[in-house]
Amino acid sequence: MQEKLLELKNLKTHFQTERGVVTAVNGVSFTVHSGETVGVVGESGCGKSVTAESILRLLDEKSTRYEGEILYKGKNLLDFSISKMQEIRGNDISMIFQDPMSSLNPVYSVGNQIVESILLHQKCSKKEAYSRAIEMLRLTGIPSPEKRVHEYPHELSGGMRQRVMIAMALSCQPRLLIADEPTTALDVTTQAQILDLINELKLSYNMGTVMITHDLGVVAEVCTRVVVMYLGQVIEEANVEMLFKSPCHPYTRGLLKSIPKLTGDRLEKLHVIEGKVPTLHQVPKGCRFAPRCEFASQKCIEQMPELIEEESGHKVRCWHFKEIIGTGEGHYVNTSS
Repeated sequence: MQEKLLELKNLKTHFQTERGVVTAVNGVSFTVHSGETVGVVGESGCGKSVTAESILRLLDEKSTRYEGEILYKGKNLLDFSISKMQEIRGNDISMIFQDPMSSLNPVYSVGNQIVESILLHQKCSKKEAYSRAIEMLRLTGIPSPEKRVHEYPHELSGGMRQRVMIAMALSCQPRLLIADEPTTALDVTTQAQILDLINELKLSYNMGTVMITHDLGVVAEVCTRVVVMYLGQVIEEANVEMLFKSPCHPYTRGLLKSIPKLTGDRLEKLHVIEGKVPTLHQVPKGCRFAPRCEFASQKCIEQMPELIEEESGHKVRCWHFKEIIGTGEGHYVNTSS
């Protein structure tokens, strides 16, 4: 059995704003084991990135308050001091950020930035750190790493900058990797190369990986389990095959219906989920998806459903999921192809 690396238990992240306190992450729970990739999906504004940043406590704690537990190897990271968290970040738990250009320092060479991370966490000389940086660039598929190590972020393409971010994140061989939209703004070919690279390195290091994305194609390609979020809550969780073939929540079904298909009527319009995600200042009283849901009843509007386990490993937050499953719509995506 693989080791349980990360366990979120009823995590809540509150922000103090000029209009009062808002809760961007509300009761999120899921686990990540070594050697597996858990996908976290949902529309922009659903709380994916805030959940990731909360795990590493990267948010300004003067205006942020956490509740619940973030257990890494059984120890609650919310109990750790700031200095202890600095030891964890980049060493035990690393993160690949969404935009490499804004994450890399433009006035330092990429080699210096990787070396800085290695020297901060590993007991080695600067020469050894540089050798390690070159080796990591080589592992990520960057040609002529001995030359590239001296170049600056603006001298590299978007794909190469993302590879540098991956090299930096993995330079200390972390046990857990959080990848926040790692292929955003990359062309399809580079996107596939980056995903293959992350998967290869995950297998090499037996890492646990949290893949944050809005691209369900990415989820089908690399993830073993999927957590679907909406307005700060987990609304469905299942293994990839189960979720893609038999989605229970109306929101998940809407997301899967929106995926373009290679077969069928080329003139048919893509499915659209009507409405938009409410703001955190206008959270519905009952089910958060009720204002946009075609199956919503008065009960949905008035009462918040709990996240329950419908069958082994398949959890859903919906009052009417059994009726929805009974509509006969299924097999949304063939994950075996």
